[in-house]
Order: sequence, then structure tokens, then C-alpha cells
Amino acid sequence: MSSFKTFARAGHWPTLAASFLYFDFCFAVWVLNGAMGPFISEAYGLSAAQKGFMVSVPILAGALMRFPLGVLAQYIGRKNAAMVEMSLIIAALLFGFLFVDSYDGVLAMGVLLGIAGASFGVALSLGSGWFPAKYKGLAMGIAGAGNSGTVLAVLFAPPLAMKFGWQTVYGLAAATMLLPLAVMWFAAKEPPDREHQTLREHISCLFEKDGWAFSLIYVVTFGGFIGLASFLPTYFYDQFKVTKVEAGQLTMLATLMGSAVRVVGGWISDRIGGVNTLSGVLLLVAATLTACGFAGTSLAGTTLLFMLCFAALGAGNGALFQLVPLRWPLTTAVAGSMIGEVGALGGGFLPNAMGLSKQYMGSYLGGFLAFTVLALVMLVMLRVVQIRWTRTWAEKGGRARVAAAEEQAPAAPRVTRVAPRRRGA
Repeated sequence: MSSFKTFARAGHWPTLAASFLYFDFCFAVWVLNGAMGPFISEAYGLSAAQKGFMVSVPILAGALMRFPLGVLAQYIGRKNAAMVEMSLIIAALLFGFLFVDSYDGVLAMGVLLGIAGASFGVALSLGSGWFPAKYKGLAMGIAGAGNSGTVLAVLFAPPLAMKFGWQTVYGLAAATMLLPLAVMWFAAKEPPDREHQTLREHISCLFEKDGWAFSLIYVVTFGGFIGLASFLPTYFYDQFKVTKVEAGQLTMLATLMGSAVRVVGGWISDRIGGVNTLSGVLLLVAATLTACGFAGTSLAGTTLLFMLCFAALGAGNGALFQLVPLRWPLTTAVAGSMIGEVGALGGGFLPNAMGLSKQYMGSYLGGFLAFTVLALVMLVMLRVVQIRWTRTWAEKGGRARVAAAEEQAPAAPRVTRVAPRRRGA
């Protein structure tokens, strides 16, 4: 408890809490079409490939919107960028509530839901901006645990859709976005780690090998998380013939593990290093996804494997973003947005691979194995590039360098000594 109090005093915890809430609700909106996938598929008689594409559209759109929002945040501030984004999300959800009445409309709505997916880099940078380097992994883990919004979507959207119709869920979601908007307005403060730089300086990480290495690893950790989270309701509904509500509940069990363990991943990475943590994560993801592909007849076994897989993915997300502020301490928001953009594009790969595998091979096994191979390739790449990382900007295993941690630590309060007053003076 004392260590957590020390952590809270090291930064501005109301901003961290507001960042978590902002990301949590945005994430719920981002995966809304996935949570309602069984309803939409039934309404329009979609093929397996169409289901995968429908689920992937918000993911891909969100990925493409992340980097522009990260750049905007550098100019108007992260708090202001978050406020602008949430206002646009409310408008987009109202469009869905009032105008979506066809499959093409669902796809258009998916593009608009991508606005919510742009929140990632801003939320993590805003939440961790007040904290010194030695606590950034934990702070980013707490803010990033907002991917628990997946749990909100898959738990509440299906029952609401059963009762009121799935289009009405868009309108209800618009009303809920007022809560994080208000909290952000009243509780958050812009962190002091903002610097005025040129656009070229902002996008410099796009031309660095490290930026692309981070992004490709994130294709597995975050791309796998968002891709699976969006597709699992459809997978459970089609593969095991459970009800639409039960499909959402089973998805909730898996995604809850990933959201909770993300914080643990950041905390562990602060201690043993993000590189070490990511190495174990990629091995576990490859093993569990392969097992999921061959356990397609056991509902209990598949659910437990997905829970373990999501725990690994969540820890991997926390581990990777423990490393980002160490590599780009002054442009964390933009670097995070760029990495998140490419990583989220990987989330679009998995639903499409699953849908195409089912339609043309008769099972989902091919989709699982394709992503397993990708995870193993990224593991090999990580072990190669980490040699240079630990020689230049990180300690062995990917921990923060002591000098960097001390440089970003808050200054000790200044004590003024007053000489004792002499008698008779």
C-alpha cells in the first residue's frame, strides 16, 4: 500500500484516472460492432467473409486515425485533443442510431466508430505524462487498462440489443460518453512534458528502425487483442451455437483477463524489463492460439485457452508501452500513436483471416495458425533488435536506465534554513 501511495504522489492521479475512463469508454465504442456481430449477421444474412470484414472495419479505421490525433495532441494539448475526440464520437454514435439500416450502413458506421479507436496514444501519454520514468510503465499500464472497455461492450450491448434492438445501442452509447467527457473536463490537467517541435520532428520516429520494430511487435500484442476481442462473439456464436448473450459473456471472460493483466505487464516490465516480458508473451501467445485452433470442439477448453491468451496479450501491451517513453521521452504521444496505428492494422488482419479460413477451408484453424506464425516471427525479430536497444537507450532486459529515471524524477522540495534568533536581539 505504501508503495502505491508513493506512486500516486509521484504524479497527478486525477489525470491518470480521467485517462483510464476516457480510454475505457472509447474502447467500448470501438468494438461495438464486434459485440453486436451476431445480431448484425443475422439481420443481413452475412457470409463468414463478410462477418470478418464487418468486424475489421472499425479496427482499420481507428488505426488510420491514431497518428493524426497524436499530432493534433502535440499542438493543442492531449486534454483538448481528448475532448475534441469524444465530442466527435458522440456525433458518430447519433448517426448510427438515426441512420444505419443496411449492411452498407453498418460498414459506414464502422468507419465512424474508428474515431474512438484513435484514443490510444493520447490516453497513455496523458495519463503517464505526470510520472517519472521509473513509474511510467505502471502509469501507462493503468491508463491502458482502459481496454477493459471491451468488457463493457460485450457484457452490456447484447442484452440491450435483445431488449431494444441493436440500432438503439448506438444511441445509448452516445449518452454514456457524456461521463468521461465531464470527468476529463473537470479532473485532468495537461502534463508538463510537452515540447513545441516541427512536424518533421514529430514524425521522425516514422523513419527509424526502432519505430517499425515496435509497431510490428504491437501487431501481435494489441492487434491480436482487438482483433480477437471483436471477432470472438461471432466465433462463439457460430462455432459452439451458444446464444448471442452467452457469446458476449464468454468473450467478456477472455477480454477481462487481458485488461486486468495489462497493468501487471507494465509493473513487471518496470522490474525485469519490457524486452524480457515481451519474449515470454510472444511464446505464450503462439502456444495458446495454436491450442485454440485444435480445441474447436470443447467450449470450456477453448474459453480457458482464450483467457490465457488474452492475459498474455494484455501483459504484452503493457510491456511494450513501458519501452516507448524510454525510447521517445519527448514525443511519447506521437510515437505511441504511430505504433498504435500500425499495431491496430494488425487487428484487422485476424478477423479477416478467421472469416476467410472458415469460408474457404471450412474451419477457423487456418486463421489461428496464420497469427501463430506471425507471433513467432516477431519473437525472432525482438531477440535480434534488443541487442542494439540495450546498448543505446535501455538497460539489460529493457529496464529504464538509472540516469534517465533520475533525470525525469520530480525535484525534491527546497528547504530554507533559518538561523536561530539570538536572545536580546
